[in-house]
Amino acid sequence: MTGSSRPRTNGENRTLVQRGGNELMHIVSDRVTVTFPQPDGGVFLAVDSFELQVQKGEFITIVGPSGCGKSTMLLVVDGLIRPSAGRLSIDGKPVTGPGTDRALVFQEFALLPWRNVERNVMLGLELQRKYSTSRMKEMAGKYIQMVGLQGFARHHPHQLSGGMRQRVGLARALAVNPEILLMDEPFAALDAQTREIMSEELLRIWEKDKKTVLFVTHSIEESVYLADKVVVMKGQPGKVKEIIPVDLPRPRDLSIKDDPHFVKLRRHIWNLLVEEVHWQVDGGEGSRS
Repeated sequence: MTGSSRPRTNGENRTLVQRGGNELMHIVSDRVTVTFPQPDGGVFLAVDSFELQVQKGEFITIVGPSGCGKSTMLLVVDGLIRPSAGRLSIDGKPVTGPGTDRALVFQEFALLPWRNVERNVMLGLELQRKYSTSRMKEMAGKYIQMVGLQGFARHHPHQLSGGMRQRVGLARALAVNPEILLMDEPFAALDAQTREIMSEELLRIWEKDKKTVLFVTHSIEESVYLADKVVVMKGQPGKVKEIIPVDLPRPRDLSIKDDPHFVKLRRHIWNLLVEEVHWQVDGGEGSRS
């Protein structure tokens, strides 16, 4: 990567992301630190001074070594974990708990086996207690069609493939119409072919309404293919190592993976992660960028 294509960082390697004009950032993580108590009375530092600014409608992917706090940060944004220090805000307001403006999609499909596809998608709507049953069925049908499962509304989870079950989970999240979609390795359990298809489908859906997305993945290729920016983390503790703009045209399809710039971005992220893994294997000795 050339110097001009990298974001500016200060001496602590904290990425400084600038606002575009006077536009208020949608999500701001300001030196968020997360600690957990240990059985021996000590404290485990999971995330240290995590800094990130996200504009409305951006698609952000997060990659890093196992245990670096990627999933923890999603839970902080969702409001399920409170920062031990620092501040996480959405539209300028501090996050103090979960809200209907956010929805989580997990790696595990988390579907209720006794409910069919339609009723699984309706679950979040039922919890909101805002709509009649007929209206909820109508809304569920819209998102079932959006994820390509029309004709399967009466099927139960055990009758579906892994990719289809994950589509149900995505439809359920979209049905509550969140402003922010938080996705924690949602395609990790899928085979390679299904994973690529799901990535294409996700971008197709995202292009329609441009929700703000934070997407955790271990796949470098997936991170570049989906993102406007890739956040590369280091750990432990988890910190931002580098934020990399993905200046590739949209809309995208799988053919973009052959683009020389795509290959360059993928290689750069690979080198960052290999450097991090070597540092951890060496027991944290030596220099670390």
